[in-house]
Amino acid sequence: MGLEQDLADFKAEFERTAPAGRAALYDRKVEELREAFPLQDVLQVDDLAPDFTLSGATGQMVSLSELLRQGPVILTFYRGGWCPYCNLQLRAYQAALPEIESYGASLVAISPELPDRSLSTAEKNALGFRVLSDVGNSVASAFGLVYALPEELREALRSNGKALPAHNGDETWELPVPATFIVAKNRRIVFSFVEIDYRRRLAPEALIEALRHAVGGTRS
Repeated sequence: MGLEQDLADFKAEFERTAPAGRAALYDRKVEELREAFPLQDVLQVDDLAPDFTLSGATGQMVSLSELLRQGPVILTFYRGGWCPYCNLQLRAYQAALPEIESYGASLVAISPELPDRSLSTAEKNALGFRVLSDVGNSVASAFGLVYALPEELREALRSNGKALPAHNGDETWELPVPATFIVAKNRRIVFSFVEIDYRRRLAPEALIEALRHAVGGTRS
């Protein structure tokens, strides 16, 4: 069963079991964000990816420029380990990691969560790729991905025990929209996928096809 089916199944189960009105609230807020979000500000194919250095889950510092010396880099921005859709995506990408690495590429997942939260996410999902903490969303902002949650969604997360300040270490209630980029060794973005609806993610099969095209089908 693929990632798209897993996401659809989880969404259907949530709609069946969620508190009254919650699913409709989430649907409405996704559409409001879709109308308001400035997609034109998101970095596009052929743009130069900003270099960055972020803390990994175990405290090591990781820079994009260092990773690019080894080959292309896949950057996937996710909301946090508290998001079940993110966990489904991360596990699906973990299953695809051997094929991703066969093309000489590195996979990096980035969220605004504190490092200890990122470590929990990596351990919970048995991830073999780097999970980085973009505390304050500085890197996600540079890619044009950040928005602030409206009060109705803040209250919903509080009621679920998922209040963002405890996860992210600040009071901004800001998140990145889910997005995945392939960055070539010269720091040029060669593939971009951005999805306003957090319940939809790039399938690993589509990611691998984009990677194959980006590297000319050459495996290491």
